[in-house]
Amino acid sequence: MLHRFVFHNSKLQPIEDVRLSPGQAGLLNGWGLFTTLHIFDGVPFAFERHWKRLERDSARTHCPLPFDAQAVRGHLIEVIRANKVSEGCARIYAIYNQVGHWRSDENFPVVDLFLCSTDLPAFRLPARLNLREHGRYAASPLAGVKVTSWLNNVWNFYEAQQDGYDEVVLLNERGEVAECTAANIFCVRGGIVQTPPLSSGCLEGITRSVLLEIGARAGVKCEESVLRPGDLFGAEEVFISSTNRNLLPVGEVAGHTYKSAPGDVTQRLDKEFSAYVQEYLSKQALAAK
Repeated sequence: MLHRFVFHNSKLQPIEDVRLSPGQAGLLNGWGLFTTLHIFDGVPFAFERHWKRLERDSARTHCPLPFDAQAVRGHLIEVIRANKVSEGCARIYAIYNQVGHWRSDENFPVVDLFLCSTDLPAFRLPARLNLREHGRYAASPLAGVKVTSWLNNVWNFYEAQQDGYDEVVLLNERGEVAECTAANIFCVRGGIVQTPPLSSGCLEGITRSVLLEIGARAGVKCEESVLRPGDLFGAEEVFISSTNRNLLPVGEVAGHTYKSAPGDVTQRLDKEFSAYVQEYLSKQALAAK
């Protein structure tokens, strides 16, 4: 559930005072960008990485991003403080207004900026995952972008939940593992941590990128590798990563269970990720002085 105070375009206001219009073409067409950030101790974690990805996706989707990164970060802090969030999550939305035929002549900015926060979602430990064939189309020029036209994700997630699962592993048109609907997926085979490459059609997740960087610090080799369902079924450990869930151990994938979840490698990476977060928070605190 969204918290009460949001930032819309130029000001912080209660959510009930925000006006959106059917004349905002991007709103109804799903032509917009977003990213979700984890809030630790009132600080939006890895903001710089999130902003860099927004800029990349802006170029790929032709959705303008005419905002100053530091100004947006400041407004996001306003939202976090107004809603008194210590730990939770926040979102940055950029909605393309002035595009296409089905739009009004209202005086909208080219792109709407919308910032909001919410509590962290609940999740079960360990997670149960199902499989979905043709859940990702890796050959699409928009594969891997984080856009507001999110139906494929929420629809697959809903169906998985209806069947009693917590998430679903999406396979691409080649039968390869891509990702989950809102998380990247990793498996441990022979002590090596593997995750699908970006060519699978998966999102370049922020937590995923951090884990690939810090694996060596935990004494773990982390690499990108083409994976198929059989690789998951035969793995010693499986876990998923996302902004909201950090590292979440997996106990089952489509009926295939794992003896221990979280396993040793998952726990070591989780500990190292927590240390990385604390390092980031310390740097932010020093920069604020």
